Amino acid sequence: MKKITVGVMFGGRSAEHEVSLVSAFNVIAAMSKKKYEVVPIGVKKNGSFVLFQTTGYILDPQDVKKVRMADNGIPISFQFGDSREVFSLKGINVSKRLDVVFPVLHGTYGEDGTMQGLLDLAGIPFVGPGAEGSAIGMDKDVTKRLWRDAGLPIADFLVFRKSELEKIRFSVVTKKLGLPFFVKPARAGSSVGVHKVTTVDQFSKALRDAFSFSNKVLIESMVTGKEIECSVLGNENPVVSLPGAVVPTHDFYSYDAKYIDDHGANFEIPAVLSTKVVRKIQKIVIEAYKVIELEGMARVDGFLTPKGEYILNEVNTIPGFTLISMYPKLWGVSGLSFAKLIDRLIELAITRHTQESSIKTTRS
Repeated sequence: MKKITVGVMFGGRSAEHEVSLVSAFNVIAAMSKKKYEVVPIGVKKNGSFVLFQTTGYILDPQDVKKVRMADNGIPISFQFGDSREVFSLKGINVSKRLDVVFPVLHGTYGEDGTMQGLLDLAGIPFVGPGAEGSAIGMDKDVTKRLWRDAGLPIADFLVFRKSELEKIRFSVVTKKLGLPFFVKPARAGSSVGVHKVTTVDQFSKALRDAFSFSNKVLIESMVTGKEIECSVLGNENPVVSLPGAVVPTHDFYSYDAKYIDDHGANFEIPAVLSTKVVRKIQKIVIEAYKVIELEGMARVDGFLTPKGEYILNEVNTIPGFTLISMYPKLWGVSGLSFAKLIDRLIELAITRHTQESSIKTTRS
């Protein structure tokens, strides 16, 4: 059987560069060497691409505080067309054919539709949502407005742009949202730049930090409840995993709680919930996934209130694949191993590309 050549992209220009390296290491380790030929493609923090031809290209891969990309990558550049021979090495006449790309790129310039659009132009199938769904899912403001218009349950929120910074008033926000509330960059992931606010001094610092990661900031009322996450898999007919619960040991599930503190959270995998509640959550999650045009995969997060309401929080369209990440763990307890999950994601990518290739792009 001919192997499928998979370009695994990792690193990237976002604040989640290091998490991406850890995720990619685990994805590659889970891939069957009988089925796949892996082509490791690093994206440096300056946005340049490098190809690795030896092992050991991700160093200290299980420690997000130490992990880094090796410096022996070969600089590569993009070519465009339908040949999928897209990488030119050092400008010489050498190219590498890719059957599919797995972009394990979290955050800005990797998860926000940027890389997805580039891969579309290059004519290469890729894992995860397309450019449209990726761009929507990355923008918390747009995501929540679409969910709200679809009648899905969300928390109250306000949105401000950087140009409005001097006009944002703590008193106005508290009047509309109450205390405490959360300040979040509208376009960032992994809880980067997210702050829980209870005082005016905290508010000022939170705004400055959030605006350092995004030109648009979302301020959201706090939802009291249990954080519940679900993994979703599929294109036109997605399926959803059993829910899992996150119980942070920090004040909330911050970046440090997720990746820096080894004891930053406890997990219920799967969550201890009645069958009725599980089905209710899964129904909302599937609808939330479809409304924002997602395909391939996503993790959908929300809160289960003491009254039994499930309030949607956000989506992650390239979820983490670290050893503690919920996305693969939830599929594991739902009957799908890590290796089989990788297989399915690649199948979905190729299937979608085949279907989209039949769509006319010219009138001739």
